[in-house]
Amino acid sequence: MAPDDEKRRAAEQESKDEDEKAHGEMDRLAEADELPSDLSEWPKGRAKFLTLGGSEDADRYGEGATAGLGSAEVEHHTDGSVSVGGEQVDNPEDFKGEPIPGGPTDPNSPAIAGERKRVVKEPPVQT
Repeated sequence: MAPDDEKRRAAEQESKDEDEKAHGEMDRLAEADELPSDLSEWPKGRAKFLTLGGSEDADRYGEGATAGLGSAEVEHHTDGSVSVGGEQVDNPEDFKGEPIPGGPTDPNSPAIAGERKRVVKEPPVQT
């Protein structure tokens, strides 16, 4: 076996191990009684790029700590509209939660150095 093949296989195995560790971390978080309220308590590394549940596991939001997250089929679009299971909803405001304290949507969070405060423009009123 060539040295390059051995290095490639070792890298692939290491990547698989890291993925399994990240999925295990997210599984423990999903099985917890309560989700962390502080951003510093959320997973780091590869696990922070994983989600709780997903389209292939839509029932996952219905139990345990993730029950309060709502339906896994809710999709927020860039134009502000919301769809559930592919169908547009009449009132997207029903699907907005409270901002996470200190998060980017929190109006009371301090500005990050070099960051401009985002001004939310109201859509024009159509008559």
